[in-house]
Amino acid sequence: MIPALLLVFSAVAYRVTTGLLIHSGASWLSNFAPLAAIALCSAAYFPKKYKFSVPLVTLFISDVVINFRYGAPLFDPQILVRYAALALVGWLGVLLQNRASLKTLLPASIVGSTIFYAITNAFSWLSGPGYAKNFAGLVQALTVGLPQYSATPSWMFFRNSIISDFLFTLLFVICMNLGRSMERSRGRAARFRPVAAG
Repeated sequence: MIPALLLVFSAVAYRVTTGLLIHSGASWLSNFAPLAAIALCSAAYFPKKYKFSVPLVTLFISDVVINFRYGAPLFDPQILVRYAALALVGWLGVLLQNRASLKTLLPASIVGSTIFYAITNAFSWLSGPGYAKNFAGLVQALTVGLPQYSATPSWMFFRNSIISDFLFTLLFVICMNLGRSMERSRGRAARFRPVAAG
């Protein structure tokens, strides 16, 4: 579990770094942070007390740093919806915890990215005064977003989410398998270690 925990903390550090770099011209990094994958994989693999606490606490810490840097409020409806969407993706991980593998979690990471994207963008459409409250407004929220954010259209956020969630899930499962393999090797070595004569 240690390699996977280190991967989660590295992903959050990466999110903070990219969040601070976006406005310095690195808009292609927008949303290239595996938030849904962290929620999915933590819920699928971690012990019960860490399933939701690890992803949500690490996300909260990264939000504190990023929001402080840009003078954004830490608690607003959009952020609360984001946490609710991640919790929903986490429940998907809980459903897969007994069958967690690359075969189940890689497709689930795409589903998780889609759930997160659909919920957060639909909420932006419902709450944002810049969107028409009709089907065309919803399509705008899901594809190009608002004109003031035209440098980073919504579809780019979605693309980056899918890619980063897929890659993170792949690395996470590899880390978990590596950690379990190391534990089994240590266990076998301990069983076969000769006992010193007294």
